[in-house]
Amino acid sequence: MSKRFTGGTLVCPVGGIVPRDLIVDGDVIVADAADAETIDASGKVIAPAIVDLGVFGIDVAAFRAGGIVRVGLMPDQAPVLDDPGIVARAAHMGKPGIWIHPISAATQGLRGTDLAEMAINAEAGAVAVATGRRWIADSGVMRKVLAYARDCGLVVIAHAEDGGLAGDAVATAGETATRLGLPAAPAMAEALAIARDVILAEETGARLHFRQVTTAAGFDLIRAAKRRGVRVTCGITPAHLYLSDIAMSDFRTFAHLSPPLRSESDRQAARAALADGTIDVLCSGHDPRGPEAKRLPFADSEPGMAGAETLLPLGLGLVRDGLIALDRLFALLSRNPAQLLGLESGTLGNGAPADLIVIDQDAPWQVRADALAGKAANTPFDGLPVQGRAVRVMKGGAFL
Repeated sequence: MSKRFTGGTLVCPVGGIVPRDLIVDGDVIVADAADAETIDASGKVIAPAIVDLGVFGIDVAAFRAGGIVRVGLMPDQAPVLDDPGIVARAAHMGKPGIWIHPISAATQGLRGTDLAEMAINAEAGAVAVATGRRWIADSGVMRKVLAYARDCGLVVIAHAEDGGLAGDAVATAGETATRLGLPAAPAMAEALAIARDVILAEETGARLHFRQVTTAAGFDLIRAAKRRGVRVTCGITPAHLYLSDIAMSDFRTFAHLSPPLRSESDRQAARAALADGTIDVLCSGHDPRGPEAKRLPFADSEPGMAGAETLLPLGLGLVRDGLIALDRLFALLSRNPAQLLGLESGTLGNGAPADLIVIDQDAPWQVRADALAGKAANTPFDGLPVQGRAVRVMKGGAFL
């Protein structure tokens, strides 16, 4: 039966913010339908469901709680997503509730040496290729990756961190890392990686997306490349917009991230890059880690955070801060990542897939690690008061 959402405000990246009804017939959004079931959305926001680009673990409960119905799964799995059989299996893991879109490895085993079979993996369901958590040190290999991906019509998702400079660092060089005695690398490791890969993308004509850019120098390079017409985009997580490396004080391993948290000046540069349109995607960086990986000395702990459930409220916080408009938020969360991955999702236009969320924009709650729905609770935002929740989540016309 058709469904008509009434009384709500539609927020669409391509249609703006409009108070009107929304009608779903089957698994698509339509202009009108007879005998539709009425669903009262008074006082609520109706927006495209989130397309989370670049998660490292499948966490269905966390995704549903966060209003996420499609995820781009990074190739850093066990086994690595570098084989068509493995890719095909990953693509079917979450259906019908959560759709997993595998991002296959750019090189075999993510070792950065021999190219993986991109074309065959794409036929098996891969929507992009990635270097994973690592930087490809060999420029010749990276050039081949970009050229091969271009010929396959795939975007390359790169990790922006020069491995020669980063080494085994767990923090950004600066006062905090020095005071804590942590192995640290200069922030310019990011800019060096971006500069090289942008030059290679420009020369090959490939599409290049940096999953996370977090430094002022990195954003300057992205801006300059875009002005030259390079097909480059970049993303960021809320952590690098809200937190600086001071959050690592007292050796808080939940703040051990990759890339590491930056200086306050870089955090402010990231917020400016969000406001001026340099940043294209807001992602969760969801990388759930159990206590065995986090209850260790800081330098021995694993990087990563559980970000799926906090992505939406922290994004709404950026709107309340006046950095971005509400419709731009859902371009960052839904439309832009969908376009990068070649998906039709991310809008509320007629004929679009009925992937949507009903949001209570002002609902107050507190992030509590022990109350999150996901499989792990390693959030650097533990204890933070936030506003906004997805109260209903629809995928393909069915409520989850």
